[in-house]
Amino acid sequence: MTALRPEREDSYGGASPYESYGTASYGAQDGTYADEGYAAQQHAPQGPPADDETMALRVPPLPGSGSIGASDGPSASGTTPVTPGGRAARRKAAKRRRGGRHGSGATGQDTAQGAADDDPPAVPRSRVEARRLARARKPSPAVVASRVIGELFITTGVLMLLFVTYQLWWTNVRAHAQAGREANSLQQDWADGKRNPGVFEPGQGFAILHIPELDVVVPIAEGVSTKRVLDKGMVGHYGEAPLKTAMPGDKTGNFGLAGHRNTHGEPFRYINRLKPGDEVVVETQDTYYVYKMTSMLPVTSPGNTSVLDPVPPGSGFTGPGRYITLTTCTPEFTSKYRLIVWGKMVEERPRSKGKPDALVS
Repeated sequence: MTALRPEREDSYGGASPYESYGTASYGAQDGTYADEGYAAQQHAPQGPPADDETMALRVPPLPGSGSIGASDGPSASGTTPVTPGGRAARRKAAKRRRGGRHGSGATGQDTAQGAADDDPPAVPRSRVEARRLARARKPSPAVVASRVIGELFITTGVLMLLFVTYQLWWTNVRAHAQAGREANSLQQDWADGKRNPGVFEPGQGFAILHIPELDVVVPIAEGVSTKRVLDKGMVGHYGEAPLKTAMPGDKTGNFGLAGHRNTHGEPFRYINRLKPGDEVVVETQDTYYVYKMTSMLPVTSPGNTSVLDPVPPGSGFTGPGRYITLTTCTPEFTSKYRLIVWGKMVEERPRSKGKPDALVS
């Protein structure tokens, strides 16, 4: 039974969607679909869509489908982008993302392995390139020379520092010890009567010099040899020709002495501080000889031996007498010039009478 039915309208005034399939009918008695038009439509060739208004359904775009594979991170919508390729590629991408978030460990190793799988193989170098690379790694001659020169400067500096330490410190320590032993031995020999006044051998100690103003007590040995006398911290007597001078016990003459101003005990370091009237005492086995400083020659040539004359010029002495002359180097730490100090004997005191006032006060 066929009847005409008015065309139904939906709530928007358009045709009902149930009529959009043409001959679709649900009126079959067995409850099956008898829509021949729908089946024909499913098997008919599909053409391009007409436009957005006629398309009822569209496939939703993939998340981040603006450029597939452009980013491995999450899209703006918060979803994870789809990685192109198969399941293995997606697993590798997921491992790389987890390695970046969680750092090292098993995931980091997988990430490194994945990155290694994606890196292109290294191209082997030729022999020429290998030689060039080896030459480039070697330091240039200028660099080697600068290193050698720097090491030489450092070594030289260390050696100079050690030498200065030896000269300014250790030589004084050793000389003071040697001079102290010599003074003790000399005084012991005097007490035992083993030494008699007279002529002494070079390097042999025979008296003790006292400069109370400078707190100096040092043995006096025969001769001015650097190694045998002066470097051992002692004061040397000019007792050998051509610079032979008098002994303290002589009735007239100039008793000449030499000593280091710096290093090796430096007994004459501060004789430039002596003032006229300061006392200098020479102690022998049986007598004390007391001198008073009279004048000084601050600078003179090392060859000016006239300062040791019986009546030295420039000393202020006008005639023969019993004098003492102290000589040392100047300026300090050099031997370019000589510093001269003169004195005149004012007392000869036997040891039996005790020490002079200069050594008591």
